[in-house]
Amino acid sequence: MPIAAVAVVAGAIGAGPVIAAVQGDPVLPERTAERLLADALKAAESGPEPMSGTVLQTASLGIPALPQLSGTGGTSPAALLTGSHELKVWYGGENRFRLAMPGRMSETDLIVNGDQAWLWESDSSTATRIKGSVKAENAPGNATPHPGALPTATTPQQIAEEVLRRADADTAVGVSSSEKVAGRDAYQLTLAPRDASSLVKEVKLALDGETFVPLRVQVYARSAAEPAFEIGFTSVSFTPPAPENFTFTPPPGATVKEQSLDELVEKADTEAQARQEKGERLADGLKTVGEGWTTVAVMPFSEQDLRGQVPGQGAGRQGQGGQEDASGAAADALLEAATPVSGPWGSGKVVRTKLVSALLTDDGRLLVGAVTPEKLVEVAGR
Repeated sequence: MPIAAVAVVAGAIGAGPVIAAVQGDPVLPERTAERLLADALKAAESGPEPMSGTVLQTASLGIPALPQLSGTGGTSPAALLTGSHELKVWYGGENRFRLAMPGRMSETDLIVNGDQAWLWESDSSTATRIKGSVKAENAPGNATPHPGALPTATTPQQIAEEVLRRADADTAVGVSSSEKVAGRDAYQLTLAPRDASSLVKEVKLALDGETFVPLRVQVYARSAAEPAFEIGFTSVSFTPPAPENFTFTPPPGATVKEQSLDELVEKADTEAQARQEKGERLADGLKTVGEGWTTVAVMPFSEQDLRGQVPGQGAGRQGQGGQEDASGAAADALLEAATPVSGPWGSGKVVRTKLVSALLTDDGRLLVGAVTPEKLVEVAGR
């Protein structure tokens, strides 16, 4: 959801006017937004350089309180929608990297060093040796996530690419050359929509002054002083990590297993198959209304879909360990928090968070966008 919100609300840099917004004495040479955009895209196309750092994600989206879903832990995608979460990254090349997700009393690590790959889960004291070639483009957070124990990690670079690749002329753009992020001098682009129906006040993107690598992305909701969503480096070094960061030996007493990469991928694919089939079914009727900051996605969707039920099956037939019941409880809580709305088109229920609104109509449509509920009601009548 945070990624989708950033993608929907991203504004233009090249298409919109450039507004000077330098605060204090510039530390870095002044650059226009167009020049910064070109530098950032060039850095992204050349590929990542060896580096290490700690990424902190903080989300305060104002999501209604929902029951904890079965199997949802502190490193699950659902858990990443609230609170603060940390990810440690070491990158020495496509076959030499490490990701660590610390938990409250645990840590999950993926360590890849040439043809050696380990998945360490401290909560169960289990070390899994992964047999097969694992490369950085297949790491969590990239196009093909492996293995399922780690979340789909999202870095400032990945979110910034979504922001930088989209264009909208209805955007005010500001540039600052005096920012400090993770102890490094940085440029900051500020993108603000002019359309009052957008829930986004502004998006701030900080680029490293030397490498032009995105260091931080902040998304502010209207009438809010603090970011509703923020992800950025708290520390970063653009030097090759020490070799010992990529070595791993299972500690004494740990359970050691072996599993092939193909088995892990097959397991992940099996778990995702039902969701994918459902997503394809919904995507068949997906369309968008509007563009830029106020784009609204419209798709066929019902309360049955919200509860995660497969058509033709009753409650309790899908999932394991009560996950179906948990999904139903979450759906009930979400609908209870929704506000009834109506118009010539019919009626429905709308849920608004700080950055995203969603309208579920009684005639089986779901409208979602980073816009006000009033905008969704207007679109529903088209």
